[in-house]
Parts: sequence; structure tokens; C-alpha cells
Amino acid sequence: MAMDVVDYEIKGAEMQFVEVELDPGEAAVGEAGSMMFMENGIVLDTVFGDGSQQNSGLWGALVGAGKRLISGANVFTTVFMNQSGQKRRVAFATPVPGKILAIDLRTVGGSLICQKQSFLCAARGVSLGIAFQQRLGVGFFGGDGFVMQRLDGDGMAFVHAGGTVEKRELQPGETLLIDHGCLVAFTQTVNFEIQYVGGIKTALFGGEGLFFAKVTGPGTVWIQSLPFSRLASRVFAAAPQNGGSSDRAGSSSGLGVVGGLATGGILGGLGSLLSGDDD
Repeated sequence: MAMDVVDYEIKGAEMQFVEVELDPGEAAVGEAGSMMFMENGIVLDTVFGDGSQQNSGLWGALVGAGKRLISGANVFTTVFMNQSGQKRRVAFATPVPGKILAIDLRTVGGSLICQKQSFLCAARGVSLGIAFQQRLGVGFFGGDGFVMQRLDGDGMAFVHAGGTVEKRELQPGETLLIDHGCLVAFTQTVNFEIQYVGGIKTALFGGEGLFFAKVTGPGTVWIQSLPFSRLASRVFAAAPQNGGSSDRAGSSSGLGVVGGLATGGILGGLGSLLSGDDD
């Protein structure tokens, strides 16, 4: 399927969104729930799969949906088509604090392998599939790295990452060890393996997990500083664990504030007495 050539603008710093400009008749495909706003004249349509197999009939749509299901993504995507006679814009926002990577698939050999659920949106015609890692070690120990998303085509694709993003160009034979949750995407020429951290004490108490993602060039690798799994674990660890309701928590927090104010007033008064302030 021919790719639509779209213009875009990425806005924001910590919580970015991308505005995609569509000419009359052009369309963009977005992950379900990622749309931020769209201008009048754009019509959306929910499709089974990624929409790139629309000329392949029911079987093509089922194959596309099946690939997304295996990768852990929603089997439905939304197509945003400009049916007006003028240029119109539609915006897509990231679900977590971080950056949006705008990647022209033509510049990376027509294919990009990325972490599950990192796809945000793309020009119509980009195929969203899966990339199975063939090595046995990756399958048993790679976690999310075993089944990854694969974006194919010659159009623009947008991938979101958490925190700050580091782009590394690996030379032939150059190797980099990465926390597997921090690996956002890499080109198809990069070799991906799983490596044991080494040492029982380090594995059990080092806090870095049991395995690293080992990537070897040539190719390009994108690394994120704040994977969603790490953010979620920090939020969960900081959340109250008493099982109380939100109303009860709110009441408790309110009592805590009142108690804090009362305690502060008492201590302040005692401080004045002790300091001999007669005013």
C-alpha cells in the first residue's frame, strides 16, 4: 500500500505531543486512545488491524489484527482521514512523560523494531507487525524483549519513549549492554541478545535484574531513561498499602493536615514562650 507523505510538528518538553498535518485525502493511523485533538474536516474510522491490509480482504485484516494481539497491542487502530478540501491537523499525545521519536522508515532500511506498546501513530500505509527474537535465551529471559513490534514501510512513524532518549550509532561489532526495559527501538541490522549480569551476589542484590539486553552493531539504537515499568513500580511502592478507599485516604490526609497545623501552632507558641517574647 502506498504511504501518505505527512508533515508534522512535535511540541512540548516533558509531555510531548505531535501534530500531523494532512493534505486533502491523506490519513494517519493512531494507536487507540492516543488522539489529543483534531480539526474540523477530519473523519476517524476504527479498523481491524492497522489498516495497511485493507486491500487484502478479510484474511489480511485478520492477520494484521493477530500480529497486534500477539505483541500485546489493541487489535483495533484508528484511521484519521482528511476529507475536507484544505489542510487539517490531528494531534497525538504520549501516555507517559517522555519524548516522541519521529522516524522516517526510508532512512532506516524500511523497517524498525521497537518495544511493545511504544507505537504512537504513523502515516497511513505503515504496517504494524511483530518481531520474534529467534534466540532461545531471549525467549526465556528477555521478558518484553521476546516479542517486539515491527514497523515496515517507507513513511513516517512516531514512537514514544519515557524520560530522556539517547540515540546511539553502533559500528560493526560494537556492543552495548542495556537494561532491557530501557531499550526503545533499534534498526533491523542490529543483533539483539540477552546476557546474564554475572555473579550471584550482583544478580540477587545489585538491583539491575538478572539479564541485560546485549545489542551489537552495525545499526542505530534508541534508549530511554525512564521505562514505564520502572515508573509504575516506583508509583506502586509509594502508594498507601492499607487497602483503604480514596474517601478514607482523603479524610486521613485531611486529618493529617489539621493535625500538622495544630502541632505547628502549639510548637510555635512554645517557642515564643521559651524565647521570652512578651509581645
